[in-house]
Amino acid sequence: MSEVQYKVKLPNFTGRNVPIHEIAKAIGKDAQYVRVGLQSGILTFGYAMKIGNSSEYSYYCPDKKVWEETGYFKST
Repeated sequence: MSEVQYKVKLPNFTGRNVPIHEIAKAIGKDAQYVRVGLQSGILTFGYAMKIGNSSEYSYYCPDKKVWEETGYFKST
């Protein structure tokens, strides 16, 4: 019996930090929804890091992780 092989062409991931507004548009939500989801850990395609003692956050959403969780990819 022959073995079935599947070939999948993956996008060319670069580690690009996908902007929050771009992700929000791709998943049909607003940017604040994505920010709060990342801050609370509910959305897992990126990281929200609090900046010092302020109330501000910095976000990192690598293109591969965004693609794995949402199916969205845009090459640069």
